[in-house]
Amino acid sequence: MMRQLTLRQIERPVRIPKDGDLYWFCDSLGVDNGRDIDHIATRIILSLLENLPDTRGLAVEQIASDLDISSPRVNHHIRNLVETGLVYRHKQKIFIRGNSLRSMVQEIRKDTMRILDDLEEAATEIDESYGISTR
Repeated sequence: MMRQLTLRQIERPVRIPKDGDLYWFCDSLGVDNGRDIDHIATRIILSLLENLPDTRGLAVEQIASDLDISSPRVNHHIRNLVETGLVYRHKQKIFIRGNSLRSMVQEIRKDTMRILDDLEEAATEIDESYGISTR
């Protein structure tokens, strides 16, 4: 499975409302990159967070109802969120990876370190094949 996640270093705003912090968080992860001018992907994550204490995952239909948008449109954004590894599907429900934002970031960190370790190993082999000594 291939995952693509965009990390953006954006200065964290000072004194913003709770939802504003979430929008900054999602923007830093590139969640709303591209044509998502209505921030549907961020709103999906917000819906999942708001329902976390009471439920374990939400059906697409529930998210669509919460956001007052069509299920196909929600499904489109959920597919993108699944591809980035921020959410996952299990038994017709959508879950935040790690069941909290902090756990999600910890999982992303582990994924990133595995990728960088693989790249470093490959870079060493490529350098050696070109006769470049590494320190």
